[in-house]
Amino acid sequence: MEERLARLQEKYEAMGQDMTSYLDGLLYADFLTYWDYIHLDTLLSLQSPKTPFPDEQIFIIYHQITELYFKLCLHECEQITAAEPLTAVFFTARLQRINRYFEALTQSFEIMVDGMDKEQFLKFRMSLLPASGFQSGQYRMIEIYATDFVNLVVSDKRDELRDKTIEEQFEYLYWKFGATELSTGKKTLTLKQFEKKYARTFIELGKASVQYNFYMLYKQFKATSQATPEMEYELKQLDINVNVNWPLSHYKSAVRYLNREPEEIKATGGTNWQKYLPPRFQKRIFYPTLWNSEELENWGKGWVEKVLKGE
Repeated sequence: MEERLARLQEKYEAMGQDMTSYLDGLLYADFLTYWDYIHLDTLLSLQSPKTPFPDEQIFIIYHQITELYFKLCLHECEQITAAEPLTAVFFTARLQRINRYFEALTQSFEIMVDGMDKEQFLKFRMSLLPASGFQSGQYRMIEIYATDFVNLVVSDKRDELRDKTIEEQFEYLYWKFGATELSTGKKTLTLKQFEKKYARTFIELGKASVQYNFYMLYKQFKATSQATPEMEYELKQLDINVNVNWPLSHYKSAVRYLNREPEEIKATGGTNWQKYLPPRFQKRIFYPTLWNSEELENWGKGWVEKVLKGE
């Protein structure tokens, strides 16, 4: 106890503070409770359904859970870019954490695929317009941290825009083409709202990540012979988790709720989910040099057919 008091005394003296005053404060402080620590009452009050349909509560809570997982992913992204020096071991361990978060999300997405009454969903979803999960700014930031900005450009423009500015590349990001009006090709209100709120943030993060996105960091480790098989494995898993498994989970949900004859129902906000979600159409690949030519050619092939067959 005397040793600890001495160390406390040193700590507070170094800060120019009086230790005795802090100890007096401890005498009157209440004990910390679980519910206060995680702000449980506030957390449980953050669901505000727009309709009387009970399953809308499921829809809201699951999306909130998703955003919390994205926040965990961004927490790891920020640790990676801030580490000084960044070691291969630290980089690999943080990639592994991000993969765990995405795997937990993907495995839990059955809540969205099979966990709601279809007729309730098709009714309450109309009260959400033009809001859409497409508008997750955190998800876009994870993508920007993960790879060179040009790899997020729509596939048929990547080579043309490879040496252009971040601002020029931004105009052709793949997700913009999933939020255009199906009949006119114009930007949906969903996309206009999204760009108004986040465009500057995405562009600034893209510029800041030119030298510190995960692909660039991997290439730096590779150039100095520090890249390991474990690092490459985690990067490939991240590629699959973000660009195949996660959008495929959403595709399964869209097929479940929106796939109707004679034509599919539009997603909230009018997003073109049929072209936007399937991995084989977008061919978003964070780390192309880690995959062989056959894997690149067949990226996402077969997954969509498997979902449509209900396997």
